[in-house]
Amino acid sequence: MFFALGLIGLGVLTLVYGDFALQWQPVPASLTGRTVLAYASGAVLVLCGAGLLSRRTASLSSSVLLVYTLIWLLLLKLPHVVMDPLQEFNWLGFGEIAMIVAGSFVLFALDHRQLDSSKLKFATGESGARIARYLFGLAAIPVGLSHFVYAKETIGFVPAWIPFRPGWAYLTGAGHIAAGLGVLFGVLPRLAALLEAAMIGVFTALVGVPLVIKTPTSQLNWTGLLISWTIGAAAWVVAGSLSNKRSSSRLPDELRGARGPA
Repeated sequence: MFFALGLIGLGVLTLVYGDFALQWQPVPASLTGRTVLAYASGAVLVLCGAGLLSRRTASLSSSVLLVYTLIWLLLLKLPHVVMDPLQEFNWLGFGEIAMIVAGSFVLFALDHRQLDSSKLKFATGESGARIARYLFGLAAIPVGLSHFVYAKETIGFVPAWIPFRPGWAYLTGAGHIAAGLGVLFGVLPRLAALLEAAMIGVFTALVGVPLVIKTPTSQLNWTGLLISWTIGAAAWVVAGSLSNKRSSSRLPDELRGARGPA
């Protein structure tokens, strides 16, 4: 639900401003029909987010959302990494959107467990969810590294009333890296993903919300808040997929119903 609400929020913001999500969706200003594409992008986000909230439309919505977020990642973020791989901010941007892709991928994989197509079988069920978790783990690492490479800027985001601001900047950077490695290598992966979601949630509340309250008409602040919200919710989705590995949801419906009370 929180992931869906984040997507809807981003879509509404896009429709209100007639613009993409600023540096998180760096669509060139010179692109022909850019405004029309922005409105289309906003509509896709709203419809996919709303579709995830209903069982009847969740499967279709997760399919469209995965394609959409992959296009976002591969066309808007990957080229910057390829063209200038030594700039960490390119990896940061790639990592942030890759975490959203991972959340979308988990939902697609779990919504299409019964897909018979051999061409897509690797991307569905537990196999697809595993790929999504690997992507999430890898993506969290450059996000954490940015806290060290851009320490001055990161410290600036820590609220002034919090003591030892540099320490919190470095600690959260280490937290991102630790969470990514935990998910990637299966070291308490569910806890790692949950702590990542909690950390991003706290960051969203302490940094994003006050900025929006201070300047409620700022497109940048609203976009930053909703991107942070959506990334945190994606981490929560990934954590949920890890908990499902140990639950009865792995069994076919008819066997699940036959188990009776534990």
